[in-house]
Amino acid sequence: MNTATQGLTRPIPKLLPGLLLTAAIAGLSIWLGTLPWMQAHGISALTLAIVIGIAVGNTVYGPLAHRAAAGVGFSKATLLRAGIILYGLRLTLQDIGQVGVTGVVIDALVLCSTFALACWLGTRVLGLDRNTTLLIGAGSSICGAAAVMATEPVVKGRAEQVAVAVATVVVFGTLAMFLYPLLYQWGTSAGWMPLDDTAFGVFTGATVHEVAQVVAAGRAISEPAADAAVITKMVRVMMLAPFLVGLSALLARGTHAGSGERSKITIPWFAFGFIAMVAFNSLQLLSTGLVNLLVDLDTALLAMAMAALGLTTHVSVLRQAGVKPMLLAVLLFAWLLVGGMVITVGVRAVL
Repeated sequence: MNTATQGLTRPIPKLLPGLLLTAAIAGLSIWLGTLPWMQAHGISALTLAIVIGIAVGNTVYGPLAHRAAAGVGFSKATLLRAGIILYGLRLTLQDIGQVGVTGVVIDALVLCSTFALACWLGTRVLGLDRNTTLLIGAGSSICGAAAVMATEPVVKGRAEQVAVAVATVVVFGTLAMFLYPLLYQWGTSAGWMPLDDTAFGVFTGATVHEVAQVVAAGRAISEPAADAAVITKMVRVMMLAPFLVGLSALLARGTHAGSGERSKITIPWFAFGFIAMVAFNSLQLLSTGLVNLLVDLDTALLAMAMAALGLTTHVSVLRQAGVKPMLLAVLLFAWLLVGGMVITVGVRAVL
């Protein structure tokens, strides 16, 4: 029986303390995320949830842990999967048509090249453990913290590995949010920028980590840039499901150390739920109001999952991770910036 199924069998009273705690942190995070300063700086509710969760988890959570553990575990597993499925309501198949073949190819090339580079640099060059490498690679390649959380059940990462990966994508996604508009303005004024507003928006959506950061960076340039950036980002997010299935199949080809036995494939069923939700949303059978309500519910579920992750993450373990995870994130950020620009210019020239 998997973790999600086990969670559903636990008595509600046993889950309640942990659920209330993660819901309180999620509610605070969502409220803080609506503040103008937070929105202007692209700081999302998910980012705030893990930060507050870590703060609570390393201060007052200790005496409460024995009572809240079941609900916190339920939030981190079952609610996470439900949140990833509902995330599909943010997308439609029509989004692919809006960016065209060019946008899809750019997204795919950025995703594959970034993740492949992460695997090589992380394990071969820096000597990081496999799970941390894969989680940082997924977050940098697709959609930041949400991708890290979605990849965790597939790679079976520990809480501290997930927290390290989330921290890296938050840091460099935030940096990108400020750097990209400055880069565009500088390149345009100097006469070397090869992309117009819309094309730079595509580049932004294909390379910046979090959706909120993409929105903030695009709006700092222009409305056409913001529109192109968000659509491109949504298509990139849509690639999360096939990525998880492919990663699971790839990991299944590996062998257990010293045993020679093939590992069993982990089917990320929630990824198929995500695809089904995208397809359903494309039919536009639900009213806009209901979709918005469900998207808000999804944000709450994911924020609760991030809060649970923070509550179970010990700062001492993060310190023990050292500088290598951050170095990997730096190198991937440099690739997204330089390699992503080359890919965007090259694909647009060809197609």
